[in-house]
Amino acid sequence: MAYSFDLTVVWALVIAFAVFAYIVMDGFDLGIGLLFPVLRPGAERDTAMNSVAPVWDGNETWLVLGGGGLFAVFPLAYAVILPALYAPIIAMLLGLIFRGVAFEFRWRDPRHRAAWDLAFAGGSLVAALAQGITLGALLQGIAVNGRAYAGGWWDWLTPFSLLVGASLVVGYALLGATWLVMRTEGLLQMQARRYALRLTVATVAAIALVSAVTPFLQGRYYERWLAMPNVLITAQVPLLVALAAYALWRTLRGGAERAPFLIALGLFALTFLGLGISIFPDVVPGRITIWQAAAPEASQVFLLVGASVLIPIILIYTAYSYWVFRGKVDAHGYH
Repeated sequence: MAYSFDLTVVWALVIAFAVFAYIVMDGFDLGIGLLFPVLRPGAERDTAMNSVAPVWDGNETWLVLGGGGLFAVFPLAYAVILPALYAPIIAMLLGLIFRGVAFEFRWRDPRHRAAWDLAFAGGSLVAALAQGITLGALLQGIAVNGRAYAGGWWDWLTPFSLLVGASLVVGYALLGATWLVMRTEGLLQMQARRYALRLTVATVAAIALVSAVTPFLQGRYYERWLAMPNVLITAQVPLLVALAAYALWRTLRGGAERAPFLIALGLFALTFLGLGISIFPDVVPGRITIWQAAAPEASQVFLLVGASVLIPIILIYTAYSYWVFRGKVDAHGYH
């Protein structure tokens, strides 16, 4: 039994890692799309798109791994979560499809490039907003009766889920702006730096607002964040967020190029840690734990063997891709 407990926790960490890897890697990619409307057509948009051209499709590998892992390892959670969140998940997938098509066709169909740019930006907005709404709806709780979803079609649509959706849009835009600061130069870099400064303020405000509301969604959240003696430990998270935000502001104002992006990733890591503090060990908050949702031990072992081979390969390939395309980029490509 102890072996099964440990294995289930290992799989929970693997899926959490896949989700976080998707958030930070595809996050700046989506952020580029969110910033597209404020970039001038022509060289600025071409440069921004070239900055993610070598890696954008590979970034979405982690979404497949996270979703597939949830289905294979925690089938009960998958069976409950998916019916509850059909609408935002389908919207997310449609947004990602629009982005992918627009990404390719804006180069191959220059006569309609303005339309493809609109599709790229719109798909990015829909995908980012839908991801945030999905997270907000999961965090606020899902109605469960026995082993099935017991809520309605529109339960996911609440002020809190919309707040989380808007917050994630702002956060992704920050990642996109800091990515452009790191990858571009000249006027576009200066413009991205100005946007990053504004988005830093907006992101910190969004984090503060979501964090202020979350403890009052469920009693367990309140106990973990505000009750003694837990608050003595959990209070370090907002403190670290404040320090990271200050460091991000200082590095952006100081002219740094790589540090702002890395610190922005750190901000996302801290919010992800906060999410884990709120819900672990539940996979459906307040309803289903990871052990209740887990597949049989034999299935977990079988899948872990495959994952132990596949995940290192993905990591090595991803690291190699980013290393090869690590330089500055302009409208004609990397240099």
